[in-house]
Amino acid sequence: MGETRSIRTSDGGTMNAYVARPSRSPAPAVVVIQEIFGVNKVMRDITDGLAGQGYLAICPDLFWRIEPGVDITDQSEAEWKKAFELYNAFDVDKGVEDIAATIADIRGDSTCNGKVGAVGFCLGGLLAYLTATRTDADASVAYYGVGIENRLDEAPKIARPLMLHIAEEDQFVPKPAQAQIVGALKSHPQITIHSYPDRDHAFARMGGEHYHEADARTAGERSLAFFKQHLG
Repeated sequence: MGETRSIRTSDGGTMNAYVARPSRSPAPAVVVIQEIFGVNKVMRDITDGLAGQGYLAICPDLFWRIEPGVDITDQSEAEWKKAFELYNAFDVDKGVEDIAATIADIRGDSTCNGKVGAVGFCLGGLLAYLTATRTDADASVAYYGVGIENRLDEAPKIARPLMLHIAEEDQFVPKPAQAQIVGALKSHPQITIHSYPDRDHAFARMGGEHYHEADARTAGERSLAFFKQHLG
């Protein structure tokens, strides 16, 4: 069972986060960056799973400026409508600032060993990429990030390891966008890219329409090995 943590943001606000603690201490931390459905069961389960792997895991409520406590699923048309309304109202730059505040907060936790990584999905995949370009996170993982092709000018700022998981049939990241991303980033010394043929967006979202158990497991194993290498 996780706990709720309050984080002071850079502009003086207060943002809640879901925290799951591992059995070991001190431990490296991982910031889990939400999809467009808020800090829902999928995100909490991922956070709990990382704690089970030995990480101090924290999932901040990045929609707090619009509507605190969003917790919806991908199982109804009404929830999808609300999710896209939240997505369209979301300020990406403020979101990255809130992730930076989360990194600083959890790094200062007495049970953290000082290393902090990040993993994000969908909208969170874009934010994980920007976490790599704009924050001092020690390692970042982006699952099927939407809109990375529009932020490639920030890639030269990446100084710490970043892993990208790309779904080759992603309906929200068309093949021309994928080609842009891979073409611009494949030679970057800090970036590792994995592509998944025949997979659509959110292939790692448990219970989702495009969930693919085998490839989700493969991506998860790659991400955990990446964190073990760079966070310990």
